[in-house]
Amino acid sequence: MAIERVETLIVGGGQAGLAMSAHLSASASQHLVVERHRIAERWRSERWDSLVANGPAWHDRFPEMEFWGVSHDDFATKDQVVNYFEAYAAQIAAPVRCGVDVTEVVRTTDRTGFRAQTSDGSIEATNVVAATGPFQRPVIPQVVPDGAGITQIHSNAYRNPDQLPEGAVLIVGAGSSGSQIADELLRSGKRVYLAIGPHDRPPRRYRGRDFVWWLGVLGKWGMETPDPATEHVTIAVSGAYGGLTVDFRRLAARGMTLLGRAERFSSGVMSFSPDLADNLAEGDANYLSILDEADAYVVREGLDLPEEPDAREIDPDPPCVANPILELNLTQSNVTSIVWATGYALDFSWLKAGAFDERGKPHHRRGVSDVPGLYFLGLPWLSNRSSSFIWGVWHDARYLAEHIAKRRSCLAA
Repeated sequence: MAIERVETLIVGGGQAGLAMSAHLSASASQHLVVERHRIAERWRSERWDSLVANGPAWHDRFPEMEFWGVSHDDFATKDQVVNYFEAYAAQIAAPVRCGVDVTEVVRTTDRTGFRAQTSDGSIEATNVVAATGPFQRPVIPQVVPDGAGITQIHSNAYRNPDQLPEGAVLIVGAGSSGSQIADELLRSGKRVYLAIGPHDRPPRRYRGRDFVWWLGVLGKWGMETPDPATEHVTIAVSGAYGGLTVDFRRLAARGMTLLGRAERFSSGVMSFSPDLADNLAEGDANYLSILDEADAYVVREGLDLPEEPDAREIDPDPPCVANPILELNLTQSNVTSIVWATGYALDFSWLKAGAFDERGKPHHRRGVSDVPGLYFLGLPWLSNRSSSFIWGVWHDARYLAEHIAKRRSCLAA
């Protein structure tokens, strides 16, 4: 079989791959996007049924195209997000080839480019963009053994309450996924236990503006490096039910039992860290700090935005916080399932041409690898805080497209 040749091969047909294709097309750079399943596949098959975007429609999109059928301040459903990306791919005539699995990418023998082995044959490329995103390999901590008689799934496999067996459910992880799934299960009538670790807890809206707007004007989206102490802190935010500020104390008031971080499991008993109150307090501090910065910004800029003093009211600690549960017998508590909302790990096992550290993280600067012609796109903090978000990946893709164009000029000289 003949080897196909392209200037730039983009691996991944999600938001990163499509943004990269748009910018390469704008610069008349010949390229191909390969996607092992379908466009925006993770939105289709690795998200729960009721998921909506965590940002309003005016924000969570590409600059060139608005959402159709979604109001300015509303939150698109996962199906609307899929339709959006499909429509965008058609609008830019993106050269996407679906159903093509890339099994290996190596450098060519003359080291001037790359050879990709795919389920559809070999492809040689001068440049390769790894646009597979941050949600690559679901992480389930090895805490509860498979033979413990408990149904265990990662949040990427959760679909709806009917999927879980009768009985109570323990959710480990209280970022956006964990907090939203816990709320949905509670609303369905399930007895819910939620293990909460360190987290940020921004207000959904404040003084008439969404929190994504506040992060923008306060310069937080443009932060280039995370604080090492908070790099892995999750963000508890939700667009569900019209967009509500995540408030764990109010979830407890509705019947949810809050717990500290899950630590270990032995003889049917799950043990939890005594850090629940501290974790809630740190989330409150994050919440109030955003209100403080927002108020200062309003004064500094002379804006006419309505005051919202009630936003600063923090409810008293519920009994499960004042007297935390440190050990939970799952059988006696009728816990029959665990949902692990514990994030993802990177998996670039197919990419044999890159430079990675001992944790499998690629060496790069703003997505430009140490290996000439190899690029990464869509990863958290690739260039700044917005890099893994729909609108943020757009700007990173433009930078990489410019770098590819400069490289083309150098190679042609």
